[in-house]
Order: sequence, then C-alpha cells, then structure tokens
Amino acid sequence: MERPRPAVICLSGGMDSTSLLVRMLAERRKVFGLCFDYGQKHRIELKRLYDNIEYLRENDIEMSCETIEIPKLGDLFHSALTDSNWQVPKGHYEQENMRQTVVPNRNAIFASIAYGYALSIAIQHDTHVDFCLGVHSGDHAIYPDCRPEFYQSIFHAFSIGNWDNEKVHLHIPYINGDKYTILQEAAVSIEKLGLDFDTIFRNTCTSYQPDASGRSHGLTGSDVERILAFHKFDRRDPIDYVDSWEVVVEKALELEAQYRAESEENDD
Repeated sequence: MERPRPAVICLSGGMDSTSLLVRMLAERRKVFGLCFDYGQKHRIELKRLYDNIEYLRENDIEMSCETIEIPKLGDLFHSALTDSNWQVPKGHYEQENMRQTVVPNRNAIFASIAYGYALSIAIQHDTHVDFCLGVHSGDHAIYPDCRPEFYQSIFHAFSIGNWDNEKVHLHIPYINGDKYTILQEAAVSIEKLGLDFDTIFRNTCTSYQPDASGRSHGLTGSDVERILAFHKFDRRDPIDYVDSWEVVVEKALELEAQYRAESEENDD
C-alpha cells in the first residue's frame, strides 16, 4: 500500500490546526509543521502547540515543527490582535466589530512561506507533498483570506510562479465544515492514535486575548465559537476559563442569541 503524501501544516496552537495535525498523523503522514510568531498578543498559543508536540513525543509520535519569527509584523500591521493598546472586541464571531481582529495579509504571508517549504521538501525528496491548512467555513464571514476563492487564487499564483509546482497539492479539508464538525473528526483521529482528547485540546489556545495566566474569558468571537462547538459536541472544554464552564456556556449562548436577533431585525 502506497504511503500517504507528507504534509506541511501551518500550525497556530489553536483547535483547528491542532485537529488537522492529529488527522494527518492518524493518516500516517510524515508531518512538517510551521508556526509563526508575528507579534500576536495571544503568543501563548505557541507554547500550547509545543506542549502538544511534547505530548505526542511522549507517546512515540514524531513530527517536526519550525517557528518562523517575524514579530515586527506586530508593529507594522494594524490589528487588535497585535496592538497592545487595542482591546480585542467582544461578541459573536460573525459580528461586524470582529473585523478588528483581521491582520492584513497575514494568511497570504504564512501561506507563501509554507508553500515554499512544501515545494523545497518535495524537490529535495523527489516526492509529492500536501500543503495543509485548517481554515473552515466559520472563518469566511470575517476573514476574506480564509475563503475558498482566496486559497484557490493564491495557490494558482504560487503554482505559476514556481518550477515543479505539480509536486505540491493544496489540502484544506475543513473549508466547508465548522468547529463542531472539526471536533467530531478530531475525536476519531485522537482515538485512532491512542491519545487523550482532553490533553490534546487543553494544549490549545483559541482566545485572542487570554489573561496573564493563559485563561480565556470566553467573550471574544473566537472564544464564543469554540465554546458553542464544545457545547454542541456535548463535551466540556478542557482549557481554563476565568469563569466556570457552565457560566461561559451561558454567556456564549446569550451572545449567539443576541447576534441572531440583531441579524433578523436588520433583515426586516
């Protein structure tokens, strides 16, 4: 049986890319990870990522991961995620104020670096490589650089700008899914690998503005989306919140209901 193609994955330390990571490992792929220190305020996500990598190694699962350090972007780019004086907005993920969390051209920069890495591996080892991203449908409303047409276009540009482009394949398996379906699939992959679900997801960070202890307050859009996914999955999120799980779920449901009501009012 032919071994699956190696995978180059952009890893953030969040639940989406972590779920993609365990999926690729469950498929017995050789994984080459890239993570980015771009001056984000929630840099604890990188620590969580490496905690998970260490957990994988303790369970005899090997992978490589390189950190690309470009923290100057945090000073150059206008975003609530990188400006220490700019409070990350609270509310539902699809509300207009969540545009403040866009980092201009971030995914194009990350994708360009990852594509070059994938192509280099492909040429060096004379093999085909999958260039993998954990973007999903929940990202589409606020982040134009997470939409299918963006990745189709930018991947086309990468292909026409490089020799041996036939060796690299775009792989975005969650593009039409959401955080709930991602959790469902991740649970299957984690079980297949013989790992602990809570440990894997405890070693992630989705919040854009965790407190000094790394706890999520549960009120930013990324928090709410994650909480609602775990609630729908009927499982307690293992990360630490500033409030109890019951309280953060209640607040997330309230924010979702408020957003839906406002959307219906605007439609009328």
